[in-house]
Amino acid sequence: MQTASTNICERMGRSQELSEFKHGTGIGCHLCNKPIPDISLLLNIPRSTVSGIITKWKQLGTTATQP
Repeated sequence: MQTASTNICERMGRSQELSEFKHGTGIGCHLCNKPIPDISLLLNIPRSTVSGIITKWKQLGTTATQP
């Protein structure tokens, strides 16, 4: 039986971009004081990705993909 944190590459390829919806949902959960591990499980993405989305949003005020 696999847990939610096993084999991240199977869940999300390294070159796959997240949708704006997932970015927005992650930020919304953060604003509702959900912890990063819970957001990660909800969106089925790695914790490091959730952390990166939140950090980028705090620094730049956007979650849009930069060129």
